[in-house]
Amino acid sequence: MGDSEVRQFLTDLAERQSVSASTQNQALNALAFLYRHVLLSPLGKMAPFVRAKRPKNLPIVLTKAEVQSVLKHMEGVPRLVAVLLYGSGLRLLECLTLRVKDLDFERMEI
Repeated sequence: MGDSEVRQFLTDLAERQSVSASTQNQALNALAFLYRHVLLSPLGKMAPFVRAKRPKNLPIVLTKAEVQSVLKHMEGVPRLVAVLLYGSGLRLLECLTLRVKDLDFERMEI
């Protein structure tokens, strides 16, 4: 395979197979590694190819009032877990595996 076949392959990944941008980049890096270190022949300058589109990830953030409204409708253990997650920044598994020995009541720390 030469530069044109590699370009066609990467374009095919984006257009027909609809892979993510990170998958296309990983394929490009793997091919560059193959050519450089295994075949001992650099790819050279490739003509531009169609890039996979990166999704627009917009974070979903609740306001304090929205969080309070959600917490107001919860009760029991789920509410305790939600309050700990919100207030401490713990991950879910970290929160669910907390034990009394993990708490310091004098310094009010986890």
